[in-house]
Amino acid sequence: MKRDAFITVFIILIAGAVAAWLFTNSDTPGGHAHDEHGNHAGHGGYEEHAEGIAKGPHGGRLLEDGDFAVEVTIFETGIPPEFHIYAYQQHKPVDSDQLNLDVELKRLGGVVDRFSFNPEGDYLRGRGEVVEPHSFDVTVTADFEGRQYSWSYSSHEGRTQIPEAIASKSGIKTETAGPQTIHQTLNLTARVQADPDRLSQVRPRFPGMIQSIRRNLGDRVKAGDVLATVQSNESLQTYSVKAPIAGMIIKRDVQVGEATGDKPIFVIADLSNVWVELDLFSRDLEQVRIGQNVTIQSLDGQYRTRGVIDWISPLAAHASQSVTARVPINNTEGDLRLGQFVRGMVEVADYPAPLAVKQSGLQRFRDHQVVFARFGDIYEVRMLELGRRNRDWIEVLGGLVPGTEYVTANSYLIKADIEKSGASHDH
Repeated sequence: MKRDAFITVFIILIAGAVAAWLFTNSDTPGGHAHDEHGNHAGHGGYEEHAEGIAKGPHGGRLLEDGDFAVEVTIFETGIPPEFHIYAYQQHKPVDSDQLNLDVELKRLGGVVDRFSFNPEGDYLRGRGEVVEPHSFDVTVTADFEGRQYSWSYSSHEGRTQIPEAIASKSGIKTETAGPQTIHQTLNLTARVQADPDRLSQVRPRFPGMIQSIRRNLGDRVKAGDVLATVQSNESLQTYSVKAPIAGMIIKRDVQVGEATGDKPIFVIADLSNVWVELDLFSRDLEQVRIGQNVTIQSLDGQYRTRGVIDWISPLAAHASQSVTARVPINNTEGDLRLGQFVRGMVEVADYPAPLAVKQSGLQRFRDHQVVFARFGDIYEVRMLELGRRNRDWIEVLGGLVPGTEYVTANSYLIKADIEKSGASHDH
């Protein structure tokens, strides 16, 4: 209860902060809309934004030293993100051929990206893609007319800091990203049935009258236990009807004083092993075969176990035209009941993924599917390129380094805290 209350208060505080940020940062009449990646042009001079970051004519971050300045933009309209840098002297554009410039990006995890540039028209074009996330500490060095210039600044997005104690109380959990086998599954309806070899129909040896009943429906019995006594019609002697196997009485069809006949008076089932029968339809038949692994799950999801298909019926049911596939299941604990409906998830293909993450860690951030990487008490977004998936795992094709610690539980709290802080795609 304390943990749930803490999470509730945490979310309320985040929501309030987001609302306050949206109110204070809303557009005002006469204001300019800026594309922080440098896709806006038309300003006649430099601007000082409310956050204290000077902006150049192309909407990029302006770095000044005396009468010399460079404007750093990231351009990504129709192309992978790349640096475009404009230079000015006394507020006038500088010929890009006259400038040598380098950019160094330091990211969390000790990753360093370095960019050199080529002149292109009125700007310098960076060699290489500026990969997501655009969150880094930046160092820009320039050589213009024999003088060296250097600037450093931080440009963080999709990042937040949460102390370990608060993260633990909030139920935030992490795991390390690595290789995983992706099991592609086919989800089928199924029901629990008795194994006929573990089913016994108990009949009296001689016709007679039932004198007593010693066991009832649902009772567990051992082989040799007395179930009832019968007085023989021929000898008038009373004899015992005993359980031939150990198991549970699943049917009792007799009362004291009744005459016995050919029908069973008890049915005993050994439920330590049962059959789960999967319903296959024509669209499923080509994918399912003997020897495939199956995960059996109760409808409420509380019970899960695994088995292997050992038989597929050669016949189809007349009414439904379904075909039965059989999965023997160890049921020593008695979790499965005869007639119970369950789900069967057949593993129809296996894909070794060099890198995969848990589905539970995924969140939507901007236009990306992401996870949040953890570095101590700092959490930062990682935009993912994704591949094959199943119920629990999804293959990662790009955007994450193997061995990265990432959030697998309550990742929505990280997302909410980042959105609360108003972290933008800004440079």
